[in-house]
Formats: sequence, structure tokens, C-alpha cells
Amino acid sequence: MREIVMSVLHRPQQDILRFLPEGPCACGDNRLSWVAIQHGAEASRGSLNIYDFISKTSANYPLNGRPGFACPTNQFNTFVVGLERRIVVVNLDSGEEMVVQDDVDAQVDGTIINDGIVFDRGLVFGTKDLELTHPKASLYLWRRADSQLVNLQANQICSNGKVILGNGSERILLDIDSPRQTVVRYPFDVDAGTLGQPQIVVDLRDQGVFPDGMVATPDQRSVIVAIYNPDPVPEGEVRQYSIETGELECVWQTPGSPQVTCPQLVDSSDGVKLVVTTAVECMSAEAQKIAVNAGCLFLGETDFESLPKPLYFELPSTL
Repeated sequence: MREIVMSVLHRPQQDILRFLPEGPCACGDNRLSWVAIQHGAEASRGSLNIYDFISKTSANYPLNGRPGFACPTNQFNTFVVGLERRIVVVNLDSGEEMVVQDDVDAQVDGTIINDGIVFDRGLVFGTKDLELTHPKASLYLWRRADSQLVNLQANQICSNGKVILGNGSERILLDIDSPRQTVVRYPFDVDAGTLGQPQIVVDLRDQGVFPDGMVATPDQRSVIVAIYNPDPVPEGEVRQYSIETGELECVWQTPGSPQVTCPQLVDSSDGVKLVVTTAVECMSAEAQKIAVNAGCLFLGETDFESLPKPLYFELPSTL
């Protein structure tokens, strides 16, 4: 098994931007986006951030609420965002916000949208219970063909990383509900909006750590999982597991930052790299003395030769 030590790519200068970064996405040549879900433990707003690999600078765009995810669209500087309990399209240049879906989790109180991904048939995303204790969140499909919001599974607590494999209507969905400490695989019928029987792919229930964000390897045979460790330890981990066997294949280490939230693979001038976000969330002052890089973005080497063409959210014609 290969072990790789990652380096700090970006250290947000403001403490509020280090609290809970998640959801890195390639958003054009030499650009990376991510969300700061909320600007502190009591904050009701967050932001979208963009890092430029050439200038090594970042830009911050405050949002009207707490974003769980933000994915680039087919228009420059325009993103589809899971914001509080609605799906919106936000243009960063104008600040204009257009609603795609505004009744997410209408059946419960005390949840907001969390992690989500774009695929060719729409969006798959989840919500989280703000207390992280009650199974009242859900996993959703927003289906492009009919602009319908479909509840794929209720009774989640904190719906995090997602990966969709295959083509057509019948696919495989890998999903993480972090407090349950597993990566689960489902048969996924997009047209019917249904999931089949679950199968555990990765089981961390005896390890004291929590799977968070997730991305597939380019050959779609493995998943790379961010490991959120709440203990005051000096480094964090990102782990690659085989989807078929659950075997641990590679570990990336994040020195000085144990709470790893989300991974993403990106193309660079010298090969495919792994980028991960990390968080300060819930850390005591004593823990932060050990976790000196908490809240930073990290960059690591990979053995991957190329990446598939990135998917962008195609803006509906009605917007």
C-alpha cells in the first residue's frame, strides 16, 4: 500500500474561512472552487471560494445562506448551489440568484442541504440534521428530464459523499451517511427514482473516525474517501478503497489537519493531483495547537495518468 504526504496548497487568511471548507471542484483551466459552509459555529451564512493555480490567489464570494455544495455550470462564473433548503443558480459576477428547487426537506425541521454532485441526469445530494443526532435528513435526486425532486432515502443523519457509476438509467450509487461510519453501495434506477438493496463497501465502525466526502478514481474501480477524525491527533488521512473488495489501497496524509472533509482529483501541468479540504469545526483551542494546518487545502501526488472530462451542470432553459 502506498502512503503519500500531502502539502498545504492554500491557507485561508480569515479564520471564518477555515471553519468548514468542503466540496472542491475544478471550475475551468487552473481554477478550483469550494464552499465555506458557514463562517463560524453560530454563523448563518457561508461563501463560495475560488483558487487560481497560476497566480496562487483566492477570491471569496459571500452567499445568502449556508452552502452545502457548489458545482460549476456550463456558464463561466455561474454555479449550482445547495443553499440552506433550496437549490439555486448563482452568478458570481452579478450576484444574481435563480431558484431551481425551493422545497427541499419540506417535511422536517432543523436540516439543511449538505454534500452533492452533478451527473448527466441532474443532481444527487443529501441533507444533514443540524444537531447531527436525529435520522431526519434525506438523500435526493433532482432529475433533469422532468425537473422533479425525488426522495431516494429518508432517515439519514448527515448525508455526505456521493459517487455515481455507469450509464443509462440503471447505475450504481455509492453514498456516505457519516455518523453511520460506512460507505454503502446501491443499485440506482434514475428513471424510476429508486434505490435497490444496500451493500456495505467500506466499514469504519470500529475505528473511531468518520467518512466524509468521496470521489471515484478515474477507472471507477476505487473510491477516495476523506477521513474526518475528531480526536486531537497531529495528522489526517484520505484513503483509497477498492469498491469490489473494500481493500485499502493508498493513504494520503494531511500533516497538522485531522478533520479532512472532501477530496477532488484535478488536472495540472505536471499530472493528476489530489486536492482535499480540511476543517477547524468543533476543535478546541488545545487541539488547534496540534492541528496547525486545520482549515487548509492540501495537494498530493497520484499515480493516475488522466481524468475523464469534467461534468458541468447544464442550466435549465427555464432559467
